[in-house]
Amino acid sequence: MNTLFDKIWDRHVVQQVTDGPTQLYIDRLYCHEVTSPQAFDGMRQRGLKCFRPDHIFCMPDHNTPTHDQDKPIADPVSKAQVDALAKNAAEFGLKHYGMMDASNGIIHVVGPEKGLSLPGMTIVCGDSHTSTHGAMGAVAFGIGTSEVEMVMASQCILQQKPKSMRITIDGTLQRGVTAKDVALYLMAQLTTSGATGYFVEYAGSVVRALSMEGRLTLCNLSIEMGARGGFVAPDDTTFEYIRGREYAPKGEEWEKAVAYWRTLKSGEDAVFDKELHFDAADIEPRITYGTNPGMGIGISEAIPEKGGVGFDKALAYMQFKAGEKLLGKSVDYVFLGACTNGRIEDFRAFASIVKGKKKAANVTAWLVPGSWAVDRQIREEGLDKVLAEAGFEIRQPGCSACLAMNDDKVPAGKLSVSTSNRNFEGRQGPGARTVLASPMVAAAAAVTGVITDPRTLL
Repeated sequence: MNTLFDKIWDRHVVQQVTDGPTQLYIDRLYCHEVTSPQAFDGMRQRGLKCFRPDHIFCMPDHNTPTHDQDKPIADPVSKAQVDALAKNAAEFGLKHYGMMDASNGIIHVVGPEKGLSLPGMTIVCGDSHTSTHGAMGAVAFGIGTSEVEMVMASQCILQQKPKSMRITIDGTLQRGVTAKDVALYLMAQLTTSGATGYFVEYAGSVVRALSMEGRLTLCNLSIEMGARGGFVAPDDTTFEYIRGREYAPKGEEWEKAVAYWRTLKSGEDAVFDKELHFDAADIEPRITYGTNPGMGIGISEAIPEKGGVGFDKALAYMQFKAGEKLLGKSVDYVFLGACTNGRIEDFRAFASIVKGKKKAANVTAWLVPGSWAVDRQIREEGLDKVLAEAGFEIRQPGCSACLAMNDDKVPAGKLSVSTSNRNFEGRQGPGARTVLASPMVAAAAAVTGVITDPRTLL
């Protein structure tokens, strides 16, 4: 074996249940407002305290509005969930970054940027996109509410060990091709169930060349191939990103940590349960045409003439036809943000396309930073001015239009080009139609009013 996944997993095994699961120690539990209330209630009913409260961090993100966050939340359900998280965190003595806190944002954006997610860790959250943190060189995965309670009570979880897969992408990405395009390409190749039962290690020259933001995007979408999680072996790019962050080791501890982190890689003789290889030359900017993230094409390609189960139903919902191209299709909404593409690099990419142009009159655009820290960096770099001159405004941090759990819902029938992670029926609002794309493709649509190849605007 000798894979990086084995190294991290085996280091965290407390005990192996005979003919059963592994009891795995968890370094970090993240809690947001949607999947934690029942876990806290369970703890309360059993009279339990959190076993390692200093290893648990709480943050509302799904239900938070992206405007007027200094005022009470208008939606009663959202308000109840956000208030409950604050109350539960206080009662159980947990660190809580509430709305309007300078450290608030989407938990999967804030964890890495605060240095809470570190190489070699096991990280869980009651959210499928916890796989994001694998970019730090960690084993990170989403868990259910009963498992959240299990970790609160014991700092451990019972898990069957997944199989291991390595996906190697070599070559150099073409201009205008981003980590999001790589992920959408992999999903189309593997389908949304092609990595089911596996933990994926991303490797190769393309992955090594990605920034941390790019790696976070790639790992974020691992779950959309059915994988339990995805990760990248830590390297100098990782260490430079972590250095000096709030929760990063300091002084002598930093040197010791980096020395250990440098050992976190798969051995030359590592044996994976499955190996896949891809060439960067085959990847162009991507878009989806259906109702799962695997139903995607290169932006210059046509929708396939036929597909698998649900193909016809998906096209009917999306109001597209087999064999047609999506280039030139009129767009109603553009969303930049989510735990997939709400980081500073994503705003830089969007701004690079719209600079000196104007937002199309037919487009409603929501530009939502993944955290207040990203918002501050946007302003420090003057990107807010570039965006404002082009007719865009920056909203307040949160999950926003990734999912219809807050005010930012796309109306029924309207077409949205979204940098988020899922395009299921109704994901962005009842009847909303979602095309998943990179920040560059989203920006190109925002200024032209139609689906456009961003390479024509570079």
